[in-house]
Amino acid sequence: MATNRRKRKAQAKIKPELTELRLDKWLWAARFFKTRAIAVEAINGGKVHLNNMRVKPSRLVHIGDQIKVTRGVDRYDCVIEGLNDKRRPAKEAQLLYLESEESLQKREDEQAMRKIQNASIARPDKKPNKKQRRRIIQFKGH
Repeated sequence: MATNRRKRKAQAKIKPELTELRLDKWLWAARFFKTRAIAVEAINGGKVHLNNMRVKPSRLVHIGDQIKVTRGVDRYDCVIEGLNDKRRPAKEAQLLYLESEESLQKREDEQAMRKIQNASIARPDKKPNKKQRRRIIQFKGH
């Protein structure tokens, strides 16, 4: 009798393999976006393309689909490797997609270029004091 309960418990934990999943839910689970609402906003804004087509958030994704995600200034070209309807740790989420070598290299090059450009910007050593702030405001004409 105890073995029957164990078998039923083990069967309850086993889920059938997912074959399709909503795009917004997959983007959230793969940790491209922090919330599903933000993922929906990005999809509706044209920042996400599935198989080189603009799609709706409810579009079903399958393993092997190509996805292009633009997040800020970064662009990811990936192939969907797995489906998960739960948000898991980042190491597990990275197993859900495979980013192309060209995309990864391009993103790293652009990041290095931004770092070099930002390094050349002269920043003040300290904040202006009250007298200096007043002079700045007066100079701007406010």
